[in-house]
Amino acid sequence: MIRAYRLYTGPDGNSHVVRGSVGESKPVEAQTILFKETPAHSSYDWHNDPIPQYVITLAGVLEFTTLGGETFTIHPGDVLVAEDHTGSGHKWRLINDEPWKRAYVVFEKGADTQFVPDPA
Repeated sequence: MIRAYRLYTGPDGNSHVVRGSVGESKPVEAQTILFKETPAHSSYDWHNDPIPQYVITLAGVLEFTTLGGETFTIHPGDVLVAEDHTGSGHKWRLINDEPWKRAYVVFEKGADTQFVPDPA
């Protein structure tokens, strides 16, 4: 299984995170893919994800924070399942000396992302 974090908007209007993995048994139909690179030591203040997507980190280590204080760290090879399109949002900062290289894979709203949460 591939480590993943689901970032979503809860009923309270705040962003929350669940750690888990993405399954390997069924394909998820993608609409588009976009590659992006952000310089080392960058950060991005409070925002929401604009569309449902995977954000696959290829290089760089990031710390994400929600307004409620939840934090998690993304490493190369991790998948962020970005579904916090409304509400309080999240912020991130690069915490190593590498640029953040990533691929955005956009899927249909409501698609089965194959995300499986870790056992409680």
